[in-house]
Amino acid sequence: MPLEPRLEAMGLSPNGEKLLAHGEEIASKWELVARSRIVGADALSSQALTFMLPALLVDIAEALTPDFSKPFRDRADIAASHGAERARCANYGPEQIAQEYQFARETISEFAAAHLDLTAEDRVAIDRLIDLALCDSLHAFAFTQEELRRRLAASISHDMRTPLAVVLNGAQLVQRSCRPDQAKRWAEKIANNADRLKEMVGELLDALTFAHGDKLPLELSSFDMADLVKEVCAEYRQMSSTRVRTRCDALPGIWCRKSMRRALENLVNNAVKYGDGQAVDIESKRRGERLILSVHNSGAPIPAEQQNRIFEYFTRDVTAAASVGWGLGLPFVKRVAESHGGFVAVESSAGHGTTFIINVPIDCVPYV
Repeated sequence: MPLEPRLEAMGLSPNGEKLLAHGEEIASKWELVARSRIVGADALSSQALTFMLPALLVDIAEALTPDFSKPFRDRADIAASHGAERARCANYGPEQIAQEYQFARETISEFAAAHLDLTAEDRVAIDRLIDLALCDSLHAFAFTQEELRRRLAASISHDMRTPLAVVLNGAQLVQRSCRPDQAKRWAEKIANNADRLKEMVGELLDALTFAHGDKLPLELSSFDMADLVKEVCAEYRQMSSTRVRTRCDALPGIWCRKSMRRALENLVNNAVKYGDGQAVDIESKRRGERLILSVHNSGAPIPAEQQNRIFEYFTRDVTAAASVGWGLGLPFVKRVAESHGGFVAVESSAGHGTTFIINVPIDCVPYV
């Protein structure tokens, strides 16, 4: 929220006008302090990190103006939005929010000591506003976290019900069947769905660990990425009517096969789900000493302002509000790439569709 439109407000005291006139300077100084001293702040864009500060400065300017008639209409909404956004950041907690407001208090106090003529009542008013904003942010943070937990519990119960039903029904049919071929077929279905349940639990535990910033434990081995891509592609050709195409040359390297497979499956799941029924393309290629593994779909693009957020904990693809999922898949993909010494990126536009790219070393041993 830029400060310039607020400078047109009439009736502010000289202290209030001077505070707003130097708002960008104060915000820049606060941002430097926050990025250097708050864990997780360096992962946020400048806009995301500082968006609550302009409204706070406006409210302080109004508080420094005796008998100001305009209500404090922004503080609670902006502070609550701030807390809710921080609840969706993997590396943010209540301590980091408190630090943000602590450093805001220090930065504003330093500016006031050098440039403003404040009374004791003015200082009390500033402290009160910052304390209220902090309380609003923490309340919204706690509320949003609780909402995320409820959503997760509902999604888990929904998603696990189907494979669990197959396991139970299959076990009953095996008990009743006298034909070995039928028993074998249902035993295979039981095993497959039990493995799926195991993967769901593993994905959940991985994502919860990811929220604490830990790296994945990897089991490195030498294998050809082209073989892994072909295996995943063959599975989806059996499970889905969506065409899954590959462009892969022989590409041996050292990675964790299990985690790379799950990361690729997550990306293909997304591509099938959001690809509007059109073909999904998987490509793996070598670029220097790096593996470039990409999954492309031609569905609706992801808005530019959301393309970083989709890798955050419990965030679903915003192009499909009614989609079913836990919001854990893309954060897991990011974690796999980073644990291998690489990164994940997304390119999305109306003309070219959406491509997710995993970029990791060919030999990950030195990076793990």
